[in-house]
Amino acid sequence: MVKKFAGPFCLTFFLALLIIDMQFLWKYVDDMVGKGLEWYIILELLFYVSATFVSLALALAVLLSSLMAFGNLGEKYEIVALKSAGISVTSLMKPLAILAILIAGFSFWFSDNVVPAAYLKWRTMMFEIAEQKPALSIDEGVFYDGIDGYTIRLGKKHRDNENIEDVLIYDHTKHVGNVSGTYAKKGKMTITPDKKFFIFSLYDGYLWDEGRNQNSRSESYPYFFARFDKQYMKMDISSFQKQNVDDDFFKSSSKSLKMNDIDSLIAEKEADLKDVSDGVYMKFEASFYKECIFRSDTFTAPKASGNVFNLYSLPKDWQGQIVYRALNKANNTIGCLSYVDVVSEIQEREIRECEIEYHQRLVLPFACILFFFLGAPLGTIIRKGGIGIPLVVTIVFFAFYFVVSIFGEKAAKSGDLPVWLGMWLSTFVTLPICVFLTYKATMDSAIMSSDAYLNFIRKITGFPQKIRHIFKKK
Repeated sequence: MVKKFAGPFCLTFFLALLIIDMQFLWKYVDDMVGKGLEWYIILELLFYVSATFVSLALALAVLLSSLMAFGNLGEKYEIVALKSAGISVTSLMKPLAILAILIAGFSFWFSDNVVPAAYLKWRTMMFEIAEQKPALSIDEGVFYDGIDGYTIRLGKKHRDNENIEDVLIYDHTKHVGNVSGTYAKKGKMTITPDKKFFIFSLYDGYLWDEGRNQNSRSESYPYFFARFDKQYMKMDISSFQKQNVDDDFFKSSSKSLKMNDIDSLIAEKEADLKDVSDGVYMKFEASFYKECIFRSDTFTAPKASGNVFNLYSLPKDWQGQIVYRALNKANNTIGCLSYVDVVSEIQEREIRECEIEYHQRLVLPFACILFFFLGAPLGTIIRKGGIGIPLVVTIVFFAFYFVVSIFGEKAAKSGDLPVWLGMWLSTFVTLPICVFLTYKATMDSAIMSSDAYLNFIRKITGFPQKIRHIFKKK
């Protein structure tokens, strides 16, 4: 059974990982296109990205491979033969169930130890790539302004991408417009080995500067013009290179932490939230005017009856001051409470994100076990081998699980559901289906048989027996 399971599992695992990687490339293609990335940088990025999706690919591979393994056995009537020899479906499922548990354990270890480091690496690389300027690509007949301070137009560029003709370069480094430029009939463009400078070797041309000494009133001839046989121009393109960012830049994210660290971070954020809430202490008293207004020993304030104070019992020149101070205090209180509300909302959202990541690392490993008890019974019941029908069934059930998972995660992020319930919602919904299918498979139920459903309809509706034959003929 393990041999029958291992082959499809390895195949579907790498296939699922490849599909997920393609989805990643499609999502971030705008950040990487035109950046002139070397092939080994792209492979390194895909390596780190693939590591972050291993747990998801393992769960999907378990579902498809278990369905294929038991579907092949059912299609070749090997399950029937094994049952006749006294080997039950439960006995067939037991070794693969143990293997699924081991895969789940590996998935949990991988997601808690390897995935945080891989996530940190690929986030750092993606940030560096996104900040990198587009690669130097100058087309014929187009004004290229990708290099800071220069605008370049090439009349013709040879196939070697070095020899050029009809070259026009405007110098904008002085920020005074197109007053300085260079023209050459032909030339050659190269990049230094360290890829920090772009070199133009220009031949048979001229240069001009209409703004030369234009700020000097004593200059009689501000316009400058000169011809040349050969000239070199050096442009700084170091900003085109991938910038190095320290890994610590993304270490504050919960995705780059282990579960123990996430737990500590949640406790720390909850303590901060409590400090913010407890730090606001507003006490309203009926006699607050005594500490705000009265600082004179010559005036004795009338006593208030209970919590009620009569403002009109004070002198008229004091009444306006009391009302003014009361309004200021009320406005300050409202502002302080609004600040606390905003800070508390931010802290609660960060706590929910940490808790979501914490539960995510438990849900996906458990999904490996869950999907085995979904795929194995389905394969036993459907009895179709190969990859066609099992792949269709896998897509249907995985899409259902994925949709419920996304719904639960969004509800957990928004606070509509408790985090634990939102993250485990897909498991709670899928678990009864797995139990039901496993029970039907072990009981040799004809749940996927059309005859069983036709017999049931005939008994309920009283249709004649010939209806069954009509469906058989179709």
